[in-house]
Amino acid sequence: MKKNKVYIDQDLETLIPQYLDNREEDIRRLKTLIEAENYEKIRIIGHSLKGSGGGYGFDYLTELGSQIEKNAELKNREDIELIINKLENYLDNLEIIYQED
Repeated sequence: MKKNKVYIDQDLETLIPQYLDNREEDIRRLKTLIEAENYEKIRIIGHSLKGSGGGYGFDYLTELGSQIEKNAELKNREDIELIINKLENYLDNLEIIYQED
């Protein structure tokens, strides 16, 4: 399977593992929240993801966070489940390449 290559500033190298662990936790929480149909908490996670992704060099996470947030507002369970799968697949196939300035 094709890897999702992401080029990240070397200065962020020590922060990235914890950031990605937190995204894995987000996936677990989203799966639980979608079963409970707790769209407000799903929206909050999406909003947080939208706000943090780009700052760490993960523009696609920003995009997915925005989609989660919008679909949570619409209570669109089916689309949220698809986005959670996209998020999971993206993280599972991530290849990070650290670059110097």
